[in-house]
Amino acid sequence: MKVIISGGGTGGHIYPAVAIANELKRQKPEVDILFVGALGKMEMEKVPREGYEIVGLPIAGFNRSNLLANVGFPFKLIKSLWKSYSIIKNFKPDVAVGVGGFASGPTLKMSNYLGVKTLIQEQNSYAGVTNKILAQKAQKVCVAYPNMENFFPKEKIVFTGNPVRNDLLLSGVSKEASRSHFGLDPHKPTLLVIGGSLGALSINKAMSQGLNTLRGAGIQVIWQTGKSYFPEAQALQQEGVFISDFIYEMDKAYAAANLVVSRAGALAVSELALVGKATILVPFPFAAEDHQTKNAKSLSDQNAAILIPDNKVSDQLISEVLTLAKDQTKIAALETAIKTFARPKAAEDIVHEILKLI
Repeated sequence: MKVIISGGGTGGHIYPAVAIANELKRQKPEVDILFVGALGKMEMEKVPREGYEIVGLPIAGFNRSNLLANVGFPFKLIKSLWKSYSIIKNFKPDVAVGVGGFASGPTLKMSNYLGVKTLIQEQNSYAGVTNKILAQKAQKVCVAYPNMENFFPKEKIVFTGNPVRNDLLLSGVSKEASRSHFGLDPHKPTLLVIGGSLGALSINKAMSQGLNTLRGAGIQVIWQTGKSYFPEAQALQQEGVFISDFIYEMDKAYAAANLVVSRAGALAVSELALVGKATILVPFPFAAEDHQTKNAKSLSDQNAAILIPDNKVSDQLISEVLTLAKDQTKIAALETAIKTFARPKAAEDIVHEILKLI
């Protein structure tokens, strides 16, 4: 049995893909899995770390804000389609799974052309153009939000939720041990700041300006900056603060935190629901079709998270953290509400749909 899993670009696409692969291996140890990603993107580094083979396509995204930047796009797309054709002919998969990101388009397009069954895993509450096109030929579309028949054929939709990393599902680590792991006081309140796998400039700037205020209020900080901002943030390292460009042990980071500040990517929202953390969401305003704002609103409308628009972060973020940190009743209410969005068996349900296609 052979399965291709294609997509990436950010952790929000990569880690659901890995979770699906891990569950496939758990249920069918003999399965042969090949990842297809985009050359130069983070999946080419992260997927091999998880023990899987990956091949890269020379594909890049279409730049909607600067059309002149797309001069080379048609050539990259054609090369990627040809390479996808070659990969599929040689690997001969039984099913191809698309998780979103640049590589999934050419891979699933060629899979359809060659008669390979396809399944799409749509993480967001608002589907992108590529997945809407691919869904026309896909056998199944696994979704994480209700009302997705606005984007996909109703008869193909299966509501599964988003798969998350195994370490979050299996983690039994304590709050105190997790804080000690990051070099923090095991008994002091702790804020986790995660701007997504690539970082978040607005959040990082607000944190730089407000870090001393937070420390003065007795709040410890675990801060994932992303690679580009890390050199600047490193200078702010001090007692009670852990700063890193990327955090691999997210089970410990979540366990250590009383409060979380996060972008509103689909994976982040799914993980936060699973671990049940009081959260301030700052949607990335330039995400395709503004899907992060829609993700965040699906929670904030149910009083399951606090939403701060990106352009209000510098004025509101630190004061909101300070206010929330003092309100244990509000924290408890947010924790209870966000847990209702959790789907701990998402990977299992998606694999069930994959196996039905074989």
